[in-house]
Amino acid sequence: MKSLLLTVLLVNSLFSFDYKLHPKAVSKDIYCFFGLAQVMDKRNNGNMSNSCFVNMGSSYLVIDSGPTFQYATQAYSQMQKIKNLPVSYVINSHVHDDHWLGNGFYKKQGAQIIGPSNFKNLPKAKITRMQRRISVEAFKGTEQVYPTIFVDNNKTLQINGEKVLIESVNHKAHTAHDLFVYIPSKKVVFAGDLVFNARLPSLRDGNINGWLTALKELRKMNVKYIIGGHGKRTDKRSIDFTYNYLSKLKRSLIKLIDDGVNIGDAVNRVTMKEYKNVPFYDSIHRQNVETAYRTLEWEDE
Repeated sequence: MKSLLLTVLLVNSLFSFDYKLHPKAVSKDIYCFFGLAQVMDKRNNGNMSNSCFVNMGSSYLVIDSGPTFQYATQAYSQMQKIKNLPVSYVINSHVHDDHWLGNGFYKKQGAQIIGPSNFKNLPKAKITRMQRRISVEAFKGTEQVYPTIFVDNNKTLQINGEKVLIESVNHKAHTAHDLFVYIPSKKVVFAGDLVFNARLPSLRDGNINGWLTALKELRKMNVKYIIGGHGKRTDKRSIDFTYNYLSKLKRSLIKLIDDGVNIGDAVNRVTMKEYKNVPFYDSIHRQNVETAYRTLEWEDE
């Protein structure tokens, strides 16, 4: 049965974009496909975010299913080469589509899909952001498959006798509703896009105060690994890049706001040039300054 399944997946991959996925071991039971620090386009076809899986003994737990059906198909094929296990659950960390458009593949395998409660009211796009930017070949077979199990505050799974704790940040941080996944026995937390490294984080849908609060809470956790949604660093210091960037941005803006500097001048003055060679600086930093200014101008901590 295993050889038949792998043959089917291989044949399918011959008619799709090859993501050239190779899982990297974080620990004995934890593996990740690390995305590229690039904007989604027809060269990488959305391979820009991390998708991880954990051997829970009787099945795999997947955290973020990736950008397309084809990506998830190829990821699953690689997982089976490590050990022939089904996928019991897929957890979507938040609603940005580079993290969950692979759901359809796992649903067909019988996995249960879990996500934040704001999926309930998320309208299905006629054309997704991913679909607009990548090739037709790579998007083939992809559908907008939402979670069917929602997390408002927290949820505990028991998988083969091990606890998996799914926690909601419960305030706006990277998005309006971010989840992180904590597996105590494996000393790991999967932080989704609360944690970026190797590229600049985006405040487009977020709140700088809420995000920093969430990072402070993550820092207190008794874990060995903190795995973010973007970037290859996985130790506890993986959190530092995002925290330091947002902290400096906030300090810089508060001073300007207190001095009466308007938003247009603030966007031009808060350049933070030490980040200028970090991927996404040119496309995201000015937007981050503007978004954070509007938050800090009106919001009390």
